Order: sequence, then structure tokens, then C-alpha cells
Amino acid sequence: GHDPGREGLQETPRRVVEAYEEYFKGYNEDPLAWLEDDDTEIARGYDDLVMLRGVHLQSFCEHHMVPFEGRVHLAYLPARRLVGLSRLIRVVETLARRLQTQEALTEQVSVVLEQGLRPRGVAVLIEAEHQCMALRGVRQRGVQTLTTKFTGVFESDQSMRDKFIALSRYGPDDGR
Repeated sequence: GHDPGREGLQETPRRVVEAYEEYFKGYNEDPLAWLEDDDTEIARGYDDLVMLRGVHLQSFCEHHMVPFEGRVHLAYLPARRLVGLSRLIRVVETLARRLQTQEALTEQVSVVLEQGLRPRGVAVLIEAEHQCMALRGVRQRGVQTLTTKFTGVFESDQSMRDKFIALSRYGPDDGR
């Protein structure tokens, strides 16, 4: 019932193409390339957790092509290499800018960090709200889906997993 020649719709096809190119630009990027740089540093004795908490995540569900949005918490225990923190965010952004499931995204972030950094262990926790559950179907807003992946020391040492989980929960709003 819409007139495709009306002013508000004339540029819509072009705008949709541009939007989809932005939403799914991760298909044109190699997430591992963000970690393969000569600028990485030798750990110089630092052997404890490197963690990013609360990395904003936006992706699209591969089942319904609607967004899911949330936060990624990730950590690694360096063996020899440290990498710029923004590069870790770039890995997440590249992988999230593809059609995804949250479970697959959690695994992919872990695999890329393992391959690119060769650390003693990786921990990834993603918490996200899926619009496919909020806008349709069960229509439940505010439901958070949590997925985790642990490798190396985080997989074998319960105290390291506990430390990561505890640090993931600590934030500016919790009164500490």
C-alpha cells in the first residue's frame, strides 16, 4: 500500500544496503589479524590476568536476523605476549558483525584469542538480550542469556574461573 516513489521511500533501498554493509562488515575482516602485529609486547614478567569487562556487544541472530545486544567480559593469562587492549575489542567487533548465535560467538572469541595470543588460558563470558525473544515469540524483555568458554588455566583451575567470574560481576553500580 505504500507508494515507492514517495519522498520518504525513494532512498530506502540504498540506505538499507549501506546499513547491511555496516551491520555485517565482519565478513570482510579477519579477526585474527588484529592480534598479528609486530607492535605486541613481551610480557616482561607480567603473569597475571589481563581482563576487559563490559565490552559492548551488538550482533544479529542468524535465525531471525534481529539484533542481540549485551556485554562481553574476556580475559587471558599471557604466556609471553601482551597486545593492545583495543585490539581485543576489535576481535569481538569483527566476529559480532556477522550473523551469529551467542554460543558460537563465545566460542569464536575464545578460539581467536587462543590462536592469536597463545596465552596460558582464555576466559569469555557473554551476557546479552535477544530481540527475537523480546519482540516476538515469548515476548520477554530483559531476559539475559549468559554463555561462557574457558581454556587452559581457566579450564583446569577452579580458582582462576572463580576469580574471572567475580571480576566480571564487579562494576561501578554495585556500591564498591
